[in-house]
Amino acid sequence: MANITPERGEIKSFLEDTFKTMDAVLSDQHAELKQREVGIVKYVGYGIVRVGGLPHIKAEELVLFPKNLQGLVFNIDPDEIGVILLGPSEHVQTGTEVRRTERVLDTPVGEDLIGRVVDATGHPLDNLGEIRAVERLPVEREAPAVMARDPVTVPLQTGIKVIDALIPIGRGQRELIVGDRLTGKTAIALDTIINQADKDVICIYCAIGKKTSDVAKFIADLKEHKAMPYTIVVAATAEDPPGLQFIAPYAATTMGEYFMSKGRDVLIVYDDLTYHARSYRELSLLLRRPPGREAFPGDIFYIHSRLLERSTHLRKEHGGGSLTALPIVETEAQDISSYIPTNLISITDGQIYLSPRLFQKGILPAVDVGKSVSRVGGKAQLPAYRAVAGDLRIAYSQFEELETFSRFGTRLDEATRRVLERGWRVREILKQLQYKPIRVADQIAALMAVTTGVMDDIPIEKVAEVESALRKTLAEHHLDLSNRIESGDKLSVSDRDNLCAGAKEAVRNIQGG
Repeated sequence: MANITPERGEIKSFLEDTFKTMDAVLSDQHAELKQREVGIVKYVGYGIVRVGGLPHIKAEELVLFPKNLQGLVFNIDPDEIGVILLGPSEHVQTGTEVRRTERVLDTPVGEDLIGRVVDATGHPLDNLGEIRAVERLPVEREAPAVMARDPVTVPLQTGIKVIDALIPIGRGQRELIVGDRLTGKTAIALDTIINQADKDVICIYCAIGKKTSDVAKFIADLKEHKAMPYTIVVAATAEDPPGLQFIAPYAATTMGEYFMSKGRDVLIVYDDLTYHARSYRELSLLLRRPPGREAFPGDIFYIHSRLLERSTHLRKEHGGGSLTALPIVETEAQDISSYIPTNLISITDGQIYLSPRLFQKGILPAVDVGKSVSRVGGKAQLPAYRAVAGDLRIAYSQFEELETFSRFGTRLDEATRRVLERGWRVREILKQLQYKPIRVADQIAALMAVTTGVMDDIPIEKVAEVESALRKTLAEHHLDLSNRIESGDKLSVSDRDNLCAGAKEAVRNIQGG
């Protein structure tokens, strides 16, 4: 066998060349001394710490603790700074070192987030692997300027008859959902997300202070109804530190703003801002900020206004997209005039009020039309709705008042009786099952049938059956009319006649059956 061992001279020459190369590389390296500010933890509380040192720290700067735990600078006092912890505090104790990062808190944005469940800092919670987002944006961002905004004119269809017909929502609007516990607030948001399946709208659901089981059920419903492929879930549950609950809606809004700047339409649900306000109050009291009304800090209005002002419809030169917000807030004992709800009502462009009284009667969704309003109104509504349901809101409110007074007397004149009979059928037609959003054309046909009197002689218990038969008739014989209604065409006289004829045919089929 041939000897392939290199000679000693070759090895020596190789080592000399290697050392020369290393010397050349090292000679080009110049050690640079950098000053680094380090603080020391003086006090640890639930979700907060107080830190000494860091004389040049800035407000809302991100700081780092051991094991890569992040914190957000909240208070800057002469002798110490107050920091919100964005994670568990088990490994933080008095004397722990704190380092500056000289940057603000940011979150990943981009297409990779769609279909994922993440926390308020953008870390995945769904065991589907890391998120490969190449871009990050600050969590706190300025709202678009007034001159960068366009009017809200394009409807955002919820698939819920009572909302689309009487309280229309436009793309770029902020519509508050308000009501007591367990009245169906989250159900309305869920149905609205499900209804965006084929409408090229990206949905973001931000859970704040909810139970983990409730968030898991919501995600399961999204998956069951195939809504997860166009939805991002940002979860800050009741088990998370209050700091994560506080920053969650701002992070979710930043994720939505990325798509809005690209010309996309985005729907974001904040569920709910009551817990967001409570988490902010908790942090403020722990850090000894002065309390105000109901122990909330004085800037409680500002934390929600700077959040919701970021929702808008942009002009084309600024991207042309829209961010529609559906904030949810909880009331107690139907007190819509309490502190946080009134703050949010004054910020938003209208509210959908859910009544426990209607919920207990089985009138679902339990939307109280009299207390609900959309300040955008018919400007963000398809022309077919305005033709069919233009006066329906006023007529329905009058019917509810008349129904209340009619309980005190037994003798009613014929005109009053007819108003009540039609009102009961309108109420029945506005009822809707959960997870069953309805197409625009089917809504228009049902409303046309009930407002023109076609259903006046039908027993109330058969109204739903007539509506189902009407949908079938529309799908089989008036498909072109359905497409034109959904594309935004106005209803002609012949269109109205066709809808009424289809309704009469559905009534005859039910009566004949």
